[in-house]
Amino acid sequence: MSTKVMIVEDESIVAMELSSYVQGLGYEVVGRVSNADDAYTMAMNTSPQVILMDVHLKGEEDGISVSKRIQLEKEIAVVYITAFTDDESLERAIETNPAAYLTKPFNRKELAAALKIASKSQKKREADEDVGGIKIDSEFSFDPEKKALLCCGEFIHLTRKEGELLALLIASKRQVLDFYTLENSLWPEKSLNESTRRSLVYRLRSKLKHQFIETVSGIGYRMVF
Repeated sequence: MSTKVMIVEDESIVAMELSSYVQGLGYEVVGRVSNADDAYTMAMNTSPQVILMDVHLKGEEDGISVSKRIQLEKEIAVVYITAFTDDESLERAIETNPAAYLTKPFNRKELAAALKIASKSQKKREADEDVGGIKIDSEFSFDPEKKALLCCGEFIHLTRKEGELLALLIASKRQVLDFYTLENSLWPEKSLNESTRRSLVYRLRSKLKHQFIETVSGIGYRMVF
């Protein structure tokens, strides 16, 4: 699914150029507005993932101010595009934690890079919110109910058995999950040869970059994080 981008720019020609360029990069432009009130309303109604925000806008409220107002309601990545390079504007913009602060006339490669960074960070945040619960480390998180594993904001495909095994290991974190309990939990109705169990553990270890799962010789496995 393409990233949704909203454009806030008070110069109509610049807004059209931005829209055309952004769409050409494969993003979805959900709308263009030229003032703060319309920017706030559109952000609330369309929930873009990234806002390209001009600092100088028509009306009393500028782009930095409306960004703060929007961020009180929704976490949306902001990329500023502006002719304002003074220290005061920059310091105010920094308070909104923007993905980038680009000066006009903007460089298209820099804009493309800023959009990519903003899009990826926003999708990672959304994925972390969607997949709950257990943070394994700075890269990995796991939702035991959905059996969903994420690494750096990207879903890692798990087979059903891999998801069940990871949930078992995390549930017994730092304690040994013995072979008998593991096999009877995952294959309750059939006898199992050792190679099947080892193969499953190896595949899961590979998806975890060979981290976190320790073998306790002759007994079982332990999840450490």
